[in-house]
Amino acid sequence: MNFDDLAPRTRAVAAGRPDEPGQPLNTPLVPASTFLAGAGFKYAREDGTPTWLALEETVGAIEGGHAIAFASGIATAAAVLDLLDVGAEVAVPVYSYAGTRGLLDHAAAKGRLKVRRVEPSDQAGWLAAAREADVVWVESPTNPTLDLIDIAGLTGHRARVVVDNTFATPLGQQPLALGADIVVHSATKLIGGHSDLLLGLTIAADEGVAQELRDARTRGGATPGALEAWLALRGLRTLPVRLAEQSRTAALLAPRLGEHPAVTKVRYPGQGTMIAFDLADAGAADKLCASLRLIRHATSLGGVESIVERRAMWPGDAHVPAGLVRFSVGLEDPEDLWRDLSQALT
Repeated sequence: MNFDDLAPRTRAVAAGRPDEPGQPLNTPLVPASTFLAGAGFKYAREDGTPTWLALEETVGAIEGGHAIAFASGIATAAAVLDLLDVGAEVAVPVYSYAGTRGLLDHAAAKGRLKVRRVEPSDQAGWLAAAREADVVWVESPTNPTLDLIDIAGLTGHRARVVVDNTFATPLGQQPLALGADIVVHSATKLIGGHSDLLLGLTIAADEGVAQELRDARTRGGATPGALEAWLALRGLRTLPVRLAEQSRTAALLAPRLGEHPAVTKVRYPGQGTMIAFDLADAGAADKLCASLRLIRHATSLGGVESIVERRAMWPGDAHVPAGLVRFSVGLEDPEDLWRDLSQALT
């Protein structure tokens, strides 16, 4: 089936399904490591499984590229960096996912890569990086400060443009259409949507690059489990309604937080399920997290349940403003969430 004329939300539901008479309507879970010789699949680490391929086909149809599934989001980053020569330079936002920065810092400490840090709002700095570095690694919105970076403005230069699209999701933004070269996702988050799996995805505009990423997956063994791939695919089917509902709630709560006297700053890009807001200091943020009753205090994001955390409590995010609280908005009734926030902010 040709999906080119279909909306992204339709692709999320319709792509990656069996289409022969007598086959199941939904892609089955195939927990196989090896296959009978002679045709098609041989060994899962090298060839994948029908479950992986269905997930990859669906994500690729939405993002407009060639998708490869990995064991986790950070495994996708490791695979992308595996493509680089020793001494290559990677530009990354000052405020970005701590796991990615940790991976880059480790590679830099070993002398494998050079790392350039750029403030998210420094457009001139990003343009210089695009012209001079080997890779610009973009998050838009950034984690956890929710800054936006002009992806299209960084393309067409020397650097390969890699976009972590986890916060926006494939439905909210398709970076390849903006000229990016590679997209990465932690499908653990919004794609999976239920806080019950670890899985990552890369999507490459070029099939040759996609094959290099598959080869990196095979070499490193960062292959997804069959159950995780199946759960991620099932989560993707409901992402359109989850994303829409959670985004509506976030849009309702963000201005209310901005009007609360205890909140010194609200960071909200105008869409999506994430809000970050600043309180006076670390003590105030910790008190809030401990006082919430409905909203849970935990790391990660993108599940159906609302969660908060003070990001600066983590060693890799010690440079984040001390009172910043990252709020992943779930599927609860917005008025219930607001009552919980109000009592905890008092």
